[in-house]
Amino acid sequence: MKKLLLLLVLCAPFISRAQIDTASTLTKVGDVAPTFTFSLDKTKKANLADYKGKIVVLDFWATWCGPCRMELPRVQKEIWEKYKNNPKFALIALDREEDWDKTLPFKEQNHYTFLLTPDLKRNAYGLYAKQYIPRLVVIGEDGRIIYQSVGYVEKDFNDLLALLADKLK
Repeated sequence: MKKLLLLLVLCAPFISRAQIDTASTLTKVGDVAPTFTFSLDKTKKANLADYKGKIVVLDFWATWCGPCRMELPRVQKEIWEKYKNNPKFALIALDREEDWDKTLPFKEQNHYTFLLTPDLKRNAYGLYAKQYIPRLVVIGEDGRIIYQSVGYVEKDFNDLLALLADKLK
């Protein structure tokens, strides 16, 4: 595993984002979004299918992920705070391979007010991708994927903001 990671780091400058996206992404824009069950808190569960009719932003991340730590403050400020009262909007941030013991302290320390929930066994993530976070997926009101991005790239995030502004006006 360490050799593979080292090889990936050494080869990263020669691998395009398109190759990463194609190799690691299991869904594409236009696909019906795979549904899954997730925790709203330690006792309540929901299913993504319950959100049909809304614009849903899925954010796959982890507490240890540097790019995720750069992206999440923008998610809080530029997405959640802007649209949290819009009845057509939902945000679900899934903490890949971590449990409540990591997710909740991270949420509290960073003063995030949106739903951050564990995806300990990649039950949700594994429906959308094989590897790489952060990963944003936007699902339209009809349940189809309308946007996806991998990694934190400012241009991609700005494109996401423009899409949300258009869809949630």
